[in-house]
Amino acid sequence: MSRVFVISDHHFGHQKIIDFESRPFQNAEEMDEYMIKQWNTVVSREDKVFHLGDFSFYNKEKTQAIVERLNGNKFLILGNHDRGRSKAWWLDAGFNEVSEYPIVFQSFFILSHEPMYMNKHMPYVNIHGHIHSQKYEGQHYFNASVELWDYKPVSFEEIKSSLVANEEQ
Repeated sequence: MSRVFVISDHHFGHQKIIDFESRPFQNAEEMDEYMIKQWNTVVSREDKVFHLGDFSFYNKEKTQAIVERLNGNKFLILGNHDRGRSKAWWLDAGFNEVSEYPIVFQSFFILSHEPMYMNKHMPYVNIHGHIHSQKYEGQHYFNASVELWDYKPVSFEEIKSSLVANEEQ
């Protein structure tokens, strides 16, 4: 049975992100290998992974080589660092699906790169990335940036159980 995962902000090949986000790596190559290993420890070939943007700083050939090594069916929601390349570029690089815009998943969860405005009266939860190690407070946001999850995609079931209140009495 396939599962669904969410993750954001790998920044494959981005040497400067190591310093910007205090990532524990000597260089981009070490970071890339660790992140690929972490992804594949939790995602199987038949699983689906929503990547919420800022995937790679590499050219298409190197990006494709990474995408091919990652388990699962990969759906990319473009992040601010991805939008300079066309949807077709990302599909050619190996993503199964690509969206230029946020999507609503299971009628309740808004998947986006940047956090979206939410308030306590809105009937949605925003699963996002972009802000890396920072977190928004409240039950309307879930930050899926790699820094918060040991560089592993987070299962949708884990996200759901952490956000949706159990109303049984």
